[in-house]
Amino acid sequence: MSIFPPSEESITRQLLENSNHRIMLFDLATGGHHPSYISHLINYCCEAKLPINLDIVVSPKFIDEHSDVVKISLDRNSSQIRFIPITVEEYSDFISNHSLVKRIFREWNLYCKYARELKAEHCLLMYLDTLQLPIVLGKKSPCKFSGIYFRPTFHYKEFDNYTFSRKDIFRQWRQKLLLSGVLNNPQFQCLFSLDPFAIKHIEKLHSQAKVFHLADPVRIYKSEQYKIEQLRQKIRIDPDKKIFLLFGTLTNRKGIYQLLDAIQLLPSDICEKLCLLLVGSISSTDKISIQSQIKKISQSLPVQIIIRDEFIAEENVHLYFQLADVILAPYQKHVGMSGILLLAAAAQKPVLSSNYGLMGQLVRHNRLGITVDSTSPQAIANGIIDFINDEQHQAIFFDLKMIDEFVEDNLAENFSHTLFKHIYAQINISPNL
Repeated sequence: MSIFPPSEESITRQLLENSNHRIMLFDLATGGHHPSYISHLINYCCEAKLPINLDIVVSPKFIDEHSDVVKISLDRNSSQIRFIPITVEEYSDFISNHSLVKRIFREWNLYCKYARELKAEHCLLMYLDTLQLPIVLGKKSPCKFSGIYFRPTFHYKEFDNYTFSRKDIFRQWRQKLLLSGVLNNPQFQCLFSLDPFAIKHIEKLHSQAKVFHLADPVRIYKSEQYKIEQLRQKIRIDPDKKIFLLFGTLTNRKGIYQLLDAIQLLPSDICEKLCLLLVGSISSTDKISIQSQIKKISQSLPVQIIIRDEFIAEENVHLYFQLADVILAPYQKHVGMSGILLLAAAAQKPVLSSNYGLMGQLVRHNRLGITVDSTSPQAIANGIIDFINDEQHQAIFFDLKMIDEFVEDNLAENFSHTLFKHIYAQINISPNL
């Protein structure tokens, strides 16, 4: 998708004549969606030949861990895109053992320093959630700015199977208070929400800023059957097994312990048909307990469990999803979106997901698979049994037409186009792009 309509030559000419507009992206996180979001924006900027200077302020750890993302602009010979790592000393100070509030203000001060030094006209905070407090308390930004908002929960009361706790009520009150302050800051221009169900609730906060839904980006890859078969042979999956994939950093938050407990509740005839594929790094604090539990299961049940304790390059991630039969997402009280749902949908594979919050609502609304109470090992076990035993029942909760529409709405091009279009409007470039 080009940001320049071919019929609007005068607008294109105007943009090319004002090629020194400077936009800054600020993101000190390194894991999860962060590298993929940045890579989508770089690719789009290069492909559309956007007449801007794009400065991407990241941590030195990002440069070390995601050289493939940094390399994109170099491979495309684009001098308009620069990665600016904060210094090692600044990063060490930022991640040191400060209180949460101190850390938030250190991050805000780093943002201001680099926006000022780079003479940014507009900045996009790639993770607005953690920087709301300084904005609300009146800290000045060197330029106008916008942000991506990930984790609203104040509308979860409208979702199915949602039960409030006192903690939830306090969190939702606090979220509204903070977000209202951000939206009415005169320097804040656009809020981009990854939660489509939250938009109408955010707009009720009487914002002077503009509010937009932002696609959570995904790419569609062609199925390369020979590569999928090579992967199957490489990791030695037994023939005739149904593959259940848990992908990502394997932690308690992802529901790894509840999942392993669920496997122990399965009857032997189900286990014989099952391959549990665990792909992603395991933290040192969890490794011993996870490996111990897997060893215990393997000694008592005829289930195949395969662990790939390693980082998977982005260009290979889709192969694991195409290889699998079912994608597992038993997250524990997860707030916000998960890219796992989109990777599963792009591969046209059903999910066994937590029924909580936005994830549960998206699975139900778009018929992406089964939702269960992921805090209950028995509920997870019942979901696995349903997938293995009752293929006819799956048509009720898995709809390929709705899944394709879900993917189409969240294509990477839509993500990048939305961001650049509305940021352009804030720096006096035609909003009709």
